[in-house]
Amino acid sequence: MAPPSPTFKVAAVQAAPVAFDLDASICKLEGLTKRASKEGADLVVFPEGFLSAYPWRYAFDATIGAREPRGREWYSRYHQSAIAIPSSEFDVVCAIARDSNVLLSIGIVEKERDTLYCTTILLSRKGDLLSAHRKLIPTAAERLVWGRGAGDGLQVVETDIGRVGGLICWENYMPAARLALYQQGIEVYIAPNADDLPSWVASMQHIAKEGRCFVISVNQFTRVADFPSDYPPFTAGHHDRQPDGKAWTPDAILSRGGSCIVGPLGTFAASPVWDQEAIVYADLKKDDLVQARMDFDAVGSYSRPDIFTLTVNKKPGTNVYFTE
Repeated sequence: MAPPSPTFKVAAVQAAPVAFDLDASICKLEGLTKRASKEGADLVVFPEGFLSAYPWRYAFDATIGAREPRGREWYSRYHQSAIAIPSSEFDVVCAIARDSNVLLSIGIVEKERDTLYCTTILLSRKGDLLSAHRKLIPTAAERLVWGRGAGDGLQVVETDIGRVGGLICWENYMPAARLALYQQGIEVYIAPNADDLPSWVASMQHIAKEGRCFVISVNQFTRVADFPSDYPPFTAGHHDRQPDGKAWTPDAILSRGGSCIVGPLGTFAASPVWDQEAIVYADLKKDDLVQARMDFDAVGSYSRPDIFTLTVNKKPGTNVYFTE
């Protein structure tokens, strides 16, 4: 591998998939990736659950002690729109990275047999899978439909722009998980998420300054119209309402975005973008990392291994092993 470039360009794609439609979402992924590539992006990053749905405001008709048939039917539809590794659909996604000559990070809903995982993948410029990280702890009602990841997904990989890794959404609030990435020398920290609160942006600035790394925070800009017309939370007569109490309309916003790119001193390389589909770009300089670590390095000059230790179990999440 060639030495990392002293400068590189990143793109955070703030867009929504065609929810519950994998083929259409892959088509949208291709178009947006090509657009970012033409603008000179070396790394293109998509949000959590882009292939092919973050199931906004729906717990698949599950309540404590009861599950309804409609919810099981929609879970099946969700499973059908997920993507397996490997699969023919995954081959198409790999070809998108190769054809566009970019490093490509995508938040996917991954299916392994009948279990779904919230996963982020990183593909090389040649379309090879460099890493796959499953969300360690799905948040709140996400736990109903997504399994839990394992320590083997806490990966930082060497690329031609530097050492790349990251965590998904509220995993970023797990200090031990962050430290595991810092210890691996992370330089480009990818944070696909589904959090459009201002406090999330503050967290991204904190992580960039704490880890002395570049942070790419990318969220969907999503409207009701991005979902099927019969998606239960937004159909007539459903109890769910907008925060102001009104019924949902096709133009109603589910996620405002807020995607941004932060430098290693916690300042914005690209400020948050709200309430629109957009590709957020930033030109980054590797030397900024060295300069930022002059006075603070979480696992170097500012570490105290004589006092603090962290053990990370990187064993895959497999509980049955067959031996001859």
